[in-house]
Amino acid sequence: MELRAAALHALLETDPATKAHAVAALTAACQAGDVRIDTGIALVASAGIPGRPVRPELVPPLQVGRRSMGTPEGRAMLVHALAHIEFNAINLALDALWRFHGMPEQYYLDWLRVADEEALHFTMLSAHLATLGYAYGDFPGHDSLWEMVAKTSDDVMARMALVPRTLEARGLDAIPPLRKKIAQAGDLAAALILDRLLVDEVGHVEIGNRWYFSLCEERGLEPIATYDELTVRYKAPVLKGPFNIEGRRQAGFTEAELQRYR
Repeated sequence: MELRAAALHALLETDPATKAHAVAALTAACQAGDVRIDTGIALVASAGIPGRPVRPELVPPLQVGRRSMGTPEGRAMLVHALAHIEFNAINLALDALWRFHGMPEQYYLDWLRVADEEALHFTMLSAHLATLGYAYGDFPGHDSLWEMVAKTSDDVMARMALVPRTLEARGLDAIPPLRKKIAQAGDLAAALILDRLLVDEVGHVEIGNRWYFSLCEERGLEPIATYDELTVRYKAPVLKGPFNIEGRRQAGFTEAELQRYR
């Protein structure tokens, strides 16, 4: 089994549970030594990227809707929104894995780890959603995360800059206050899942940071100025606080960058 080709196959899978299982199986096979990595081949994808189910309906972010977390439906909508983010995160990790050839082997192993952890997050959130009487797809979702993945399909450095260390890093800021609110609403099981998500997401953003800085060094580019240029070129969202400074520090942001978030 070749890792990048298998990742592309999993990315094309449309059923969420089957996709998550495929990622877990690929990770187990890799750990068992049954997978090789061809870093040089330029794979070509068929139509249908990313594979995803008919539901949820994809709408503009402002049309997703919100409900009070004081109601069971409101809490279910929040858990569904988190599950949708994690499903998209599986796809973005798989896309980073198969799409960009010529990277060191560790790059592909890192993104397999991300895909595996995102698949676990999705499975945990889907299971909790079922305890609330709902299933993934019962509420609408938006596609803004994947839109940036598609925009940066031409350059691995832009991908590292604008997906893990920009969009995913927003989760480092959002999870702590969200965890507090959902715990106050009485959903301690969801709060514990968010604790796990935060720990893992620090690691995922660190992977993006590490490869971004490595690519900047390889290309002789200054990281902060290059990041600013990439955000303009690819029309990345403007980041708004408050920021989780300690979480971002653990995830590999430099002190010079953190000063800009204070």
